[in-house]
Amino acid sequence: MGTEIERKFLVNGSEWSSLAEGIRYLQGYLCTDKNRTIRVRTAGDKGYITIKGPGDGLVRPEYEYEIPCRDAAEMIERLCEKPVIDKKRYSIPFGSHIWEVDEFFGDNEGLVIAEVELEDPSEEVELPAWIGAEVTGERRYYNAHLVKNPYRLWKDQAAQRE
Repeated sequence: MGTEIERKFLVNGSEWSSLAEGIRYLQGYLCTDKNRTIRVRTAGDKGYITIKGPGDGLVRPEYEYEIPCRDAAEMIERLCEKPVIDKKRYSIPFGSHIWEVDEFFGDNEGLVIAEVELEDPSEEVELPAWIGAEVTGERRYYNAHLVKNPYRLWKDQAAQRE
């Protein structure tokens, strides 16, 4: 069974942006049910379809498959909910992990989130200096939620909390 174990954090400052080249991602959702999501994305010149199940803490089932980029782009355009997620992803090595930092555009402009995938939920993680508040499990920071509730609608509330 495919499994995803990850933690999510907000990102402080812009120091991280000089540590890697970003790749543009467009992703749309065929299903955003609370018990499953079905996502289609293009990442540079590659396409993917991903099915995720409900989470249990940091862990949730995940199945991802590469598909032709042209098919992915067509599905995003014709079949996915709008608006689509538009972001640039930076893969940054730090300690024993690779951090994936997503810089969002469009309706989610201004949001920057870092994710780190783990082998085990209890695994210790060394945090880079540019990591801010942890938002693991906070639904509003998940891409499937940002499609229907973009950051521009609630960013002022989030700033007051932080």
